[in-house]
Amino acid sequence: MEARDDELPPLDPAESLRLIAREQATTARRLTPDPRLLLWPWGLAWLIGFGVFFLRFGPDERVLVDMPDWVPLTVLLGSMMLAGIITGIVGARAARQVSGPSSRQGAMYGFTWSVAFIGMATLFSRISDLLPVPEANLLWAGAMVALTGALHMAGGAVWNDRLLFVLGLSISVVNVVGIIIGAGWHALIVAVLGGGGMLLAGLVSWLRMAR
Repeated sequence: MEARDDELPPLDPAESLRLIAREQATTARRLTPDPRLLLWPWGLAWLIGFGVFFLRFGPDERVLVDMPDWVPLTVLLGSMMLAGIITGIVGARAARQVSGPSSRQGAMYGFTWSVAFIGMATLFSRISDLLPVPEANLLWAGAMVALTGALHMAGGAVWNDRLLFVLGLSISVVNVVGIIIGAGWHALIVAVLGGGGMLLAGLVSWLRMAR
C-alpha cells in the first residue's frame, strides 16, 4: 500500500533548499526571453549594416564596392529597425507573463530606446549635411554605437545583469577605439567586434541559461 503525500516524512532542510532552487531556476528560465532572440538580431544588424558602410566608405575614402551613397545608411537603419521589431516582440511576449514593477521597468526601458534613437536621428539629420561625408558618417555611426553601449550598461545596472553591463562596456570601448582610428576603420571595427560581440554574448547567455 502506497503512502499518501501527507504521510511521507518531511524532506531534510538541504533537500528542501535544493528543491526550491530548482523550482526558482525553472521559473526564471520560463519567464526570461531567449537571449539569442534578443542579441542575435542586433549582432547581425551591426555585422551587415556596418559591413556595408565599410565596403562603400572605406579608409581614406576608398570605395571597395561601388554603390549609391544612400545605400549604407539605409541598410544600417533598416536592419536596426528590423532587429528592434524582433526584440520588441520577444520582450512583449515575455512581459505578458510578468506583472508589477518588473513589467513596468521593461516597458519603460524599451520606450527609452525608442525615444533616444528618434531624438538622436532628428538632431543629426539637421546637422549632418553641414559636414563632409566621412565625418557625417562617423557622427551617425559613432553616436548610434555610443547610445547603444550606454543603454546596455544602464539595462545591466537596472536588472543587475553583469553580462549585459559588460557587453555595453565592451561596445563603448570598441566604439571609442574605432572613432580614434578614424572613419572607414570605425565601421569595420564595429561590424566585427561589436556585431560579433553581440552574437557571442547571445550564445554565452543562452548556454548559461541552459545550465
